[in-house]
Amino acid sequence: MTRPVDTLARPGASTAFSLSQTLHRAMRSCGARTAVVDPDGALTWSALGARSSRLAGALQGLGMGRGDRVAMLANNRREYLEYYYGVPWGGGIFAPLNFRLAPAELAAILTDADARILLVDDAHLHLLADILPGTPVRHVVHLGTAPTPTGMHSYEDLLARAAPVDDAGGSGDDVVCLFYTSGSTGRPKGVMHTHTNLVSSALAFAAQIGLSEDTVAMIAAPLFHVGAAGLCIPALVALGTAVVVPRFEAGEALACIERHRVTITSGVPTMFRMMIDHPEARRRDLSSMQTVLYGAAPMPESLVIEARGIFPNVRFTPCYGMTESTASVTSLPSRYTEPEHWHLGKASSVGRPLIGVDVEVVDADDRIVPDGTIGEIVVRGPLVMKGYWNQPELTAQTLRNGWLHTGDLGYRDETGFFHIVDRLKDMIIAGGENVYSAEVEAALYAYPGVAQCAVIGIPDPKWGEAVHAIVTASPGAVLEAEALQQHCRARIAAYKCPRTIDVRTGSLPLSGANKIDKPALRAPFWEGRASRLV
Repeated sequence: MTRPVDTLARPGASTAFSLSQTLHRAMRSCGARTAVVDPDGALTWSALGARSSRLAGALQGLGMGRGDRVAMLANNRREYLEYYYGVPWGGGIFAPLNFRLAPAELAAILTDADARILLVDDAHLHLLADILPGTPVRHVVHLGTAPTPTGMHSYEDLLARAAPVDDAGGSGDDVVCLFYTSGSTGRPKGVMHTHTNLVSSALAFAAQIGLSEDTVAMIAAPLFHVGAAGLCIPALVALGTAVVVPRFEAGEALACIERHRVTITSGVPTMFRMMIDHPEARRRDLSSMQTVLYGAAPMPESLVIEARGIFPNVRFTPCYGMTESTASVTSLPSRYTEPEHWHLGKASSVGRPLIGVDVEVVDADDRIVPDGTIGEIVVRGPLVMKGYWNQPELTAQTLRNGWLHTGDLGYRDETGFFHIVDRLKDMIIAGGENVYSAEVEAALYAYPGVAQCAVIGIPDPKWGEAVHAIVTASPGAVLEAEALQQHCRARIAAYKCPRTIDVRTGSLPLSGANKIDKPALRAPFWEGRASRLV
């Protein structure tokens, strides 16, 4: 006996974009296929859906109502995907926490979000005594294998006792998550993303990159950041598999690629430098890797050439985006990053906009500037955030006339490819001349043996600011400041060249998104000064 179609509709179903709908689709289309893998095992789509539904019921039992925020403080793990899906399934808003922040910063976010429920793993239990006092958190849910501390709920016990609940039916312009990012004033900014933001971004990205059910995506960047979500969610929407790495470690990442036959991953050039330099790199079968997505910094040409010897089938694809745009808004086809196509001059660009996204370059009066002219990058489309949580004035400053003002400086060339030259806050003004740190960094990365590089402005009594570079060397390489300066003088104008260069050992500090943390590098130089740069 058949049933009318309307009787099959799930409660709260909508024709608008819905993150939960993508899970419903996967469960019905390929329930027995593997959705997510971590070191502790794997979940099929059916199991992921069932556990997400039970998590929704468990959280509702702890008092989560529609629109309530639920925080998570944890390394990458399978449960992160249950959290991504389960919280909105139950009508809530997920707000993951950056575990690299100080306890006071984490407490400030919990308070700002008014999060009453916090999920925490074994690795971060020790922080709670310094985080929780004074926050609105009433329930702490423990993830992991260690005994659940007194006064906390066991995640698995909650799921075992909870009954699955109907999808709450959130969709469209309903806020589904808050991704917190740092603010120039020190106050964290909760970036509000809707169902439409997440799903439209995932669909556009999956189409542009070519994700499918054969995709095996290694998620090595932290899932508290939209950059990791920006690969994980599109891969799952395309019915692929997410291989979740708890925390990035070069040797473990290489082993993961070989073990699970990973086809795609994302990160920053520093991460791939670490993998290529690792002694295990030439002992592993890495032939499955097809695509490496990267952003935040240029991929040095030397690194591309070295990578070919390690990842024989890989292609590098630069992307550009930010938390406020739900990850990527542009991408560059990988053929332009191959050595045989470097002469086309596109390898340093971030490509063209994704489907459904408008990108322009404007001047200080928000007027579109001619191709080749540097101005601020602005973005429009369904993937642009709804705004900043509880910060209407900042929202109004950032979203103007329907456009997201990124704070990034760049230009569009005559063929429609966008080039990012700097962040507004990272631009150095030396003696009245604008110096774009990205240009100087590109010159330094061209020097053999440079592993990491950051160019910053430091105080100068004569010029206001001076160009200063901080670099680290690849294993076995020896770098000298004078040689690096001579190298730069041959490639860029004298006023752009670093006046001073600091050659350091070890690695440079990284932000939560695994980008080089320039504010941390600048801070000692500007301590005690009023500066827009810190």
